[in-house]
Amino acid sequence: MQTSQPFTSSRRRFLARSAAALGFPTIIPATALGKGGRPAPSERITVGAIGWGTIAGDWTPSFLNNDKCQVIAVADPMKEYGHYGYDGKETGGREAGKKIIDEHYSKAANKPAKVCTAYADFREMMEKEDLDAVQVSTPDHWHAYMAVYAARKGKHIYGQKPLALNIAEGRLMSDEVAKAGITWQTGSQQRSDVYFRLACEQVRNGRIGKLKRVRVGLPGGHSNWNGMADQINPAPPPADFDYEMWLGPAEQIDYRPALLPLNWRHNFNFSGGMITDFGAHHIDIAQWGMGTDLTGPVEIKNVSGTMNKDALYNTATAFTFECVYENGVVMHVASPDHKLMPEVEASLGAPSGKKPFDHVGVMFEGDDGKWIYVNRGKITSSSPEILRDKAGKDEIHLYESKDHTDNFLSCIYDGRPTATPIEVSHRSISIAHLANIALRSGSTALKWDPKTETIADNAAASKLLSKEWRKPWTL
Repeated sequence: MQTSQPFTSSRRRFLARSAAALGFPTIIPATALGKGGRPAPSERITVGAIGWGTIAGDWTPSFLNNDKCQVIAVADPMKEYGHYGYDGKETGGREAGKKIIDEHYSKAANKPAKVCTAYADFREMMEKEDLDAVQVSTPDHWHAYMAVYAARKGKHIYGQKPLALNIAEGRLMSDEVAKAGITWQTGSQQRSDVYFRLACEQVRNGRIGKLKRVRVGLPGGHSNWNGMADQINPAPPPADFDYEMWLGPAEQIDYRPALLPLNWRHNFNFSGGMITDFGAHHIDIAQWGMGTDLTGPVEIKNVSGTMNKDALYNTATAFTFECVYENGVVMHVASPDHKLMPEVEASLGAPSGKKPFDHVGVMFEGDDGKWIYVNRGKITSSSPEILRDKAGKDEIHLYESKDHTDNFLSCIYDGRPTATPIEVSHRSISIAHLANIALRSGSTALKWDPKTETIADNAAASKLLSKEWRKPWTL
């Protein structure tokens, strides 16, 4: 796992530009702390937001509301546009981000505060702004380039999931972060959720006996967040949108309204569909519960799925695959068309005639029919005592974080590993990538070496471990 040097601020432009605007005192000893042990304004971590769309709109408030940091800049190739986000109401683009950030700090200071600068190019932002950290909230095809760029400049990074577009990029990212000695947090926020930690802790401490099998349910299909999934023909990009910059290192493809916002996740040029989108969450939890955070399976088998390789949305809509680990444990991952967890559905019942079980989640199976199931906001087991028998003093106690953003910021100060270090995330998302590799190469099984990160005896599959960046994007 990555570790970093404790944070010591050598940056003071924040004081000249931000503290005065917010009404904070500007002459404070470097080691001073405010009430409750909060860092003084002079010692707060300066953060730049790269990308302002759905996930940035959802997660930047957790930075804005944290006294340990100050968000001072945002970069996005789109100036501003509406009808964005999971509910279709948010506004995206750099000017929208700047407005939200300035309004937040104005309200906090009870007077106008213009502390955020907007940029079309993240590189300009990182050259001009005195940043300690960045939050990368872009489509997946940009994650590796931006992570390496920021790491080489010594910036701490909160990187959204899925970690990378492919396995080779994930390995590059993890190696560069380790080399730079910076703090990294992946936005796999389920590791900061008490239900997921409890489930994994109970499994690791043998509450279901010897672990035999893990079942992981992921969503299937293709989403239509922008309501324009049928607009697949090339069209002029919106005004004030630098599409060439948005495309970046990805393979050249004409702009289509069906791609933005958010539906790019269903094209392999930019992402990996639901397998990587939700696999980054639930496969990661499965790895945590199995204790295989820093390794992976030795085989992917029984792979099948439904996908149209010639369509704009070419990722799988339905899928199933099994991962075999060296110790014999099997993890079965599938979309809702496969009835993975009938025991859980039966145990939960159907209150008020509503279906209580949405298939998505993680189920750990042990000896004698014992199991634990966990999903967001829900945890259950084959018998109540399995969850009541909490870990004792001498048993395994997994990493505890109650706030994913605060965990990241705190670890910048003290140099501890975060709840979701980059190597852990790389190992988890590699499994999702392997499933996509098998589907795209027409393979029903792959032999995988988690030590060398190579596929045995399959040239077509091995070719998909990496992808060249489009020129002139190089590092």
